[in-house]
Amino acid sequence: MKIQGKMFIWLSVFILAMAIVYGVWSKETVGTTALFMSFGLCIMVGYYLAFTARRVDAGAQDNKEADVADDAGELGFFAPHSWQPLSLAVGGALAFMSICFGWWLMYFSAPIILIGLFGWVFEFYRGENQNQ
Repeated sequence: MKIQGKMFIWLSVFILAMAIVYGVWSKETVGTTALFMSFGLCIMVGYYLAFTARRVDAGAQDNKEADVADDAGELGFFAPHSWQPLSLAVGGALAFMSICFGWWLMYFSAPIILIGLFGWVFEFYRGENQNQ
């Protein structure tokens, strides 16, 4: 994971340089803001990957002598299935539709979003996937 962190940090440095050059030359606020926000997202991901790489063992991608088979095996725990993203998507769609059709639609979307959010956070504390 060390190489991924370095790649994102260097990408964020490049995006920051391009944002400054673009902002000075074009004097256009929307594109400049988008580039600065892209810089922020890249630096967050790069910092997270670099921080996490110090806490975990070196992977096969960090070894220049590694083969493809060296990276085989279990990569972590992933949820087998979940219905909660569907309820979040429906609630989010209704929330964005409330911008067009009226803010009264937010009264219906907020409970759906909260049910999906709480269900997703606590799905391993109850039901068939408990204690996983």
